[in-house]
Amino acid sequence: MSHTPHELAEDFPEHVEKISDLRQSDTHFARLVDDYHSINRDIHRAETNVEPTSDAHLVTMRKNRMLLKDQIYGYLTPQ
Repeated sequence: MSHTPHELAEDFPEHVEKISDLRQSDTHFARLVDDYHSINRDIHRAETNVEPTSDAHLVTMRKNRMLLKDQIYGYLTPQ
């Protein structure tokens, strides 16, 4: 199995414990993380031609992944 880029633990290594804690205590956060992992897998499968898709759909998926990551980061670094 090939390496899937953009895993949250790799992108936010300083927040791994907080991600785990929030997943257990906050259902909305858990849903964001689950949605992120799902779309990240879909993107990886498209990029490796396991499940090819159109360029437009791939761009849309990448934008959605970024929006989810921004929301997750907002939870991890409250202002």
